[in-house]
Amino acid sequence: MTARPQNDHETHGGDGPRPLRIVLADDERMVRTALRAILGAEADMEVVGEASTGAEAVPLIRALRPDIVLMDVRMPEIDGIRATEQVLAGMPEPPRIIVVTTFENDAYVYDALRAGAGGFLLKRSGAEDLVQAVRLVARSDSLLFPAAVRRLAARYAGERAAADAVRTLRARLSERERAVLRLMTAGLTNAEIADRLGVGPATVKTHVAGVLAKLGVRDRTQAVIAAYECGFVRPG
Repeated sequence: MTARPQNDHETHGGDGPRPLRIVLADDERMVRTALRAILGAEADMEVVGEASTGAEAVPLIRALRPDIVLMDVRMPEIDGIRATEQVLAGMPEPPRIIVVTTFENDAYVYDALRAGAGGFLLKRSGAEDLVQAVRLVARSDSLLFPAAVRRLAARYAGERAAADAVRTLRARLSERERAVLRLMTAGLTNAEIADRLGVGPATVKTHVAGVLAKLGVRDRTQAVIAAYECGFVRPG
């Protein structure tokens, strides 16, 4: 387990925002080395710590309070799913977590997203995809790889669907919030939703916040999963 001192958000480089602070959790040293080299080359990113197991990752993340965690979904001692759960449960302002996996259509990936990860990334992804994924998840105004998230939800959500849940969700959300949720599940950004509905971006941001609060989820990915699991959105 390795770490660097925490940066000062206000004074990095004398002006401007500090880089995104990233922790890498993967049991393969070569993977961590490659990720560090790619992300460390970006001016707006800094790898501040590494862990080789989930058991190492959880206290490291709590200590360093990074913005983003790249979490291998399968690690010894504590896997990425449990580590994600523990991090999100134990921090008042937890980081955004991207689970890293070998296989896209994997129940482990779905369970990690369901546990609170903000997205997933394939280990074979290129450097450009990796950098874009980190920036997108940090911005959190759209889904990372929305088509893949929908495929996972369509494949696994039915196993967990609860009776009458869709009626409960419909009653909980306003008509406009239901429209926003449907567009969120399609992977549209806040700006795209605003254009589609003919409203301002600030209004969409308010509706998205309302959807997340009423569903009891922390981000768009969990909102999409909830929409599929209750039958509000159906596969196909």
